[in-house]
This record gives sequence, structure tokens and C-alpha cells, in this order.
Amino acid sequence: MNIIKIPTILALFFSVACAGSDTAPENATQNVTAANDEVQAPAEQTAEMDIVATAINAGQFNTLVAALEAADLVGALQGAGPFTVFAPTDAAFAKLPEGTVEALLQDKEKLAQILTYHVVSGQVMAADVVSLREATTLQGQSVAIDATSGVTVGGANVVTADIITSNGVIHVIDTVLIPK
Repeated sequence: MNIIKIPTILALFFSVACAGSDTAPENATQNVTAANDEVQAPAEQTAEMDIVATAINAGQFNTLVAALEAADLVGALQGAGPFTVFAPTDAAFAKLPEGTVEALLQDKEKLAQILTYHVVSGQVMAADVVSLREATTLQGQSVAIDATSGVTVGGANVVTADIITSNGVIHVIDTVLIPK
């Protein structure tokens, strides 16, 4: 399956950072290992960038960012927030059956439902996630959270937690969440 790449011009357009917090920790990532799929946040990533700019800068979320643009959700995730995003990597999208991503990019409504199922209102840090059993997504349905052996969200492993952004936090997951 081909991973969809964002054009350079789109990356430049969305890389303008929002104002950040002066109190953000220097190393804003906490690694959570799961199933041989560990993703590291880039060192230059700080709370100076919003969720979209952080995803672009990481280089591991090209398909996610392209999908956000196709669903007209980029502006929302550049908003004030705060938001918690369970962000599937390009490798997570590659695990979907062939043709799925391309079909979703043509179905804006279904794509938006799937993408908003990955977003929770508020900034939910890893320390908070482990004490939850579920979280209500912006899509409207709840997603199950299990912290008994590592952390899973909707069955997806959290491979990197607490990537702080200017408008929320990203937790990297290894599988695309599909609402019921």
C-alpha cells in the first residue's frame, strides 16, 4: 500500500507554530514500549508547535496529516484546544487493507468520523490515561482504555505518550481506531 505524502507546500503552510507555554518541560515525551513499535518524538519538538505542526515535524504522521486535510479538520486541530490526540503513525495506516486509505480520502464524512474518534477534548496526560477505563471522543463515542499491561486505547498500543504541543498532547498509537 502506498503511503500518501503531503506536498511540501502544505507542510510549509501548516508549520507556523502557535504560541507555546513557558512552563513546558524540556523533554516533553515519555516513552511507552509496545509490540516492537516504538516511536520517538524529535528532539526539536516543543510545546511551541500546535498538534498539526508537531505531527508534520515528527515525519511519522504524513498519512494522518493528509487525512486531516482531506476531512477539513486541520484548522480545528490548530485551534486553542486543548485536545488529546491518539495519533496513528504511517505504519498504522499501512496496516489497513489495501485501498482503505484511498477510499476514505474520497468519503469526507466517514473520514471525519474516524479521525474525530482519535481526539478527546482536554489535555489528558499519560498519568491520567492510566487511571481511565474510557474516554469520550469528539466523534461522540467512547473509546476503551486499558492500562493493565502497557497502555491500549481502543485496542491500539500507545507507543509514545505525552508529546506536549501548544494546544494539547499527542499519544502515538500503532493502529488506526475505527468507531463502531
